[in-house]
Amino acid sequence: MLTSADAFHGFAVDDTEAARAFYSDVLGVEVTDAEMDGIIRLHLGGGTPTIAYPRPDHVPAAYTILNFPVDDVEAAVDELTARGVVFERYEGTPTETDEKGVFRGGGPLIAWFKDPAGNVLSVIARD
Repeated sequence: MLTSADAFHGFAVDDTEAARAFYSDVLGVEVTDAEMDGIIRLHLGGGTPTIAYPRPDHVPAAYTILNFPVDDVEAAVDELTARGVVFERYEGTPTETDEKGVFRGGGPLIAWFKDPAGNVLSVIARD
């Protein structure tokens, strides 16, 4: 029934203009207005539509909402840090990160950061 549905991703933010600036100016993602007022569309690799919609009572998710696969996590972390992104530091947890915010405890390298709404994103080593 849903195998041919044109599915899309969506997540809430408290301020779509702040989200627009972050995703376009800091991360370099193409951002356009969606068909409905206040909603923005992120044009991510792979082509699956992703929207960010305003929610005044927004509470950030307690999990990673977007993962950006990259060839070189170290280079991505360095470049994003230079653009003002602050990577999360997890100490004393199963996902303990190093001083740059990179998890090296097994599996792919990954580093987490937040958008202006507090949503967790990551750069993760591409398979």
